[in-house]
Amino acid sequence: MQDKVLEINHMKKMYGDLIVLKDISLSVQKGQVVSVIGPSGSGKSTLLRCATMLERMDGGELVYLGERAALEEGGKCVYAPKTDLKRIRKHYGLVFQNFNLFPHYTVLKNVMDAPVSVDKVPRQEAKERAMTLLAQLGLEDKTNVYPHQLSGGQQQRVSIARALALQPQILFFDEPTSALDPELTGEVLKVIRELAKQHMTMIIVTHEMQFARELSDWIIFMEQGVIQQQGAPEEIFTNPNARVREFIGKFAG
Repeated sequence: MQDKVLEINHMKKMYGDLIVLKDISLSVQKGQVVSVIGPSGSGKSTLLRCATMLERMDGGELVYLGERAALEEGGKCVYAPKTDLKRIRKHYGLVFQNFNLFPHYTVLKNVMDAPVSVDKVPRQEAKERAMTLLAQLGLEDKTNVYPHQLSGGQQQRVSIARALALQPQILFFDEPTSALDPELTGEVLKVIRELAKQHMTMIIVTHEMQFARELSDWIIFMEQGVIQQQGAPEEIFTNPNARVREFIGKFAG
């Protein structure tokens, strides 16, 4: 049995009276690629934000590599102590749709910054790690330029390098190509494909249906804060329920 990297049980999230996540349960094994699809407003990004603790859950359980980050007790969500959460946060990285690079840092400094300041990696080691990643992502000639001098696709590749620099066990992608035109989308998807070949564990929120079908080990279809259908790509695309068929149909052809 593969190692379980992430386990979410009965996750709930509310904004006031609005229930955004109703009862989400999923688990991700080491080396697995999971794509999350569904219409806008279905709760996909909120799921990622709660899983990466950018938002607090209102109910449920969150476990990374057997370490419990949050647990529902007495009708509310109780998080682990801060020292434990700091350690647990090192298990994952997050790539945003809008890159979120530091505009006043060079490409190299953007990638080096977190290992040095968060993980206390020696500067020379962090630099070597960053240079290796930038070379892998075809950006070795961009180390001393600033984000505004890069294309959107290049910026997104820098943000992927930055996430990888912390050597996470699992990478989350929140619609990594939604801010890009089709040509630049291709270069980012190529990077994600390469990571999949290296058996990087990933959860990808995406509107790229063909990409999800080709790359994923497992696909989750969300709508209105619940998982409506989940399964292997063949099942989702060849035997979808009525709602999933309607959704996928809009992307076909």
